Amino acid sequence: MDVQQIKQRFGIIGNSNKLNRALEIAIQVAPTDMSVLISGESGTGKETFPKIIHHLSSRKHGQYIAVNCGAIPEGTIDSELFGHEKGAFTGAHESRKGYFEFADNGTIFLDEIGELPISSQVRLLRVLELGEFIKVGSSKVIKTNVRVVAATNVDIVDAVKKGKFREDLYYRLNTVPILVPPLRKRPEDIHLLFRKFAYDYAERYQMPTLQLSEEAVRILTNYPWPGNIRQLKNITEQISVIEKNKQITAETIQKYLPIYHGEKLPALYKSIDEKTFASEREILYKLLFDMKKDMNDLKGLVHEIIENGVDNIDAEHSVNKLLDKNTIEAQSNIPQTIEIKNNNIEDTEEFVEESLSLVDKEIELIKKALDKHKGKRKNAADELGISERTLYRKIKEYDI
Repeated sequence: MDVQQIKQRFGIIGNSNKLNRALEIAIQVAPTDMSVLISGESGTGKETFPKIIHHLSSRKHGQYIAVNCGAIPEGTIDSELFGHEKGAFTGAHESRKGYFEFADNGTIFLDEIGELPISSQVRLLRVLELGEFIKVGSSKVIKTNVRVVAATNVDIVDAVKKGKFREDLYYRLNTVPILVPPLRKRPEDIHLLFRKFAYDYAERYQMPTLQLSEEAVRILTNYPWPGNIRQLKNITEQISVIEKNKQITAETIQKYLPIYHGEKLPALYKSIDEKTFASEREILYKLLFDMKKDMNDLKGLVHEIIENGVDNIDAEHSVNKLLDKNTIEAQSNIPQTIEIKNNNIEDTEEFVEESLSLVDKEIELIKKALDKHKGKRKNAADELGISERTLYRKIKEYDI
């Protein structure tokens, strides 16, 4: 039986290469007894592949049982799969056969295998390797000849790394892997599926079939379909029932596609916040660097005064720079000081407000200039490189 015949028999819609490849693998592996692991996102139609494998195998006359491992409570899943003896636990009023006993010489499909508890994984591994199991509450070994086909929509390799899935069971199940492609990876099939669903709902609800405009088809094809075929089928049914006008335009179909209603806005706001915080950090860093630069300039200035003396430097520039109150106030909060040892400037860890030492240095310079010129303020002001008026204000300010 070829791929096209399989599609017709099982109602599979689509012509994408990835879908055809998955079907080819299922057809090839069906006559064997090898375990198969079907991977794919939720809603891609993974449940069809175990049926294909079963009906093309020598077990097709045996039982086919599908079990959703994620829908069975953890406390009862062992009983469901392997059965239990009377009195094995509270409520076990009689013995019960499990799915593996019922499916002897048949096929059992374990959907959502990633949700299987670790304890149950150990029991399943024994079935796969030895073809035997033990009922809950029993010590008797029961033989079974069951083919296992499993499916998952989670990353099993990642689950193995996190210790949530046994590595030996993964390799035992993954003898033949089949990957069912998501709908966004087969865009050429989207319109075909929509038309099939629209036709089915038109017959069910006795109404005209939906017709899409070219722009509506384009939007439908480019949509990512996170819910895959299940989501497409659901939206097709919504439009079929709700829309009175069966000629569907781009504007109409946009109303039913969640991406057009701003679900992704929170990510945009987060991005703005991150940029804002980054900008504030840059401003803070710049301020700190500027303060550090001013501190280095002050230390260099004092070192120059000590090395060269007052007569060899620009006194007015020196005094004005030392008396820049904004710089002094900013630098006074930095835990550094200037200590003079043998005419060298050294940083120490002791915290001293440098503004006090700078004021003292200014007072000392003014007194030296006044003494040199015997109290003549004009000559002292010229010596310091400042105006006589400024010198008078400083004398009054410092009470010299």
